Amino acid sequence: MDDDRRIRFEAVYEQTYEQILGYAVRRCDSPEDAADVVSETFAIAWRRADALPRGDEARLWLYGVARNVLANHRRGAARWRLVALDVDVADAYAHSPEGGVELSAIARAFKELPDSDRELLSLVAWEGLDAGQIAKVLDCSRNAVRIRLYRARKRFAKALTGAGVCAHRFAAVETV
Repeated sequence: MDDDRRIRFEAVYEQTYEQILGYAVRRCDSPEDAADVVSETFAIAWRRADALPRGDEARLWLYGVARNVLANHRRGAARWRLVALDVDVADAYAHSPEGGVELSAIARAFKELPDSDRELLSLVAWEGLDAGQIAKVLDCSRNAVRIRLYRARKRFAKALTGAGVCAHRFAAVETV
């Protein structure tokens, strides 16, 4: 690899490592699994350095690569699955006993959503992406993202209501 490609890869790595790690940690069962996903994601980026986009596009491209790496791991081994929220961790951060119960109900409702809904909602809430950025990560149109996101939010609101959680308190997720 020539020096320009190496320098560019290193710059992208430094700028995006924490975000890609966070993406993986929120979706893996263990820190070791997340480390494997991040490692493989950046190994692919290294091999395909010529395809690595410039600027913020590189981060979105890496989210797409990480997403594919996760999908491959899930298909290849039953131990891989998407993890939304750990109920015990949610309870540990609750401000009141009632809040802990509500966070547990939210976590259960989120875990019961289809994988595609959890992924969309996670890209908005955890990764802070907008519809255009999500479209690039998922390789689909912005309009398709908006429609899917609208439906995912409706299903999540219904699940929250079914769990006895007041869904209107989470309207901030509606901002994409």
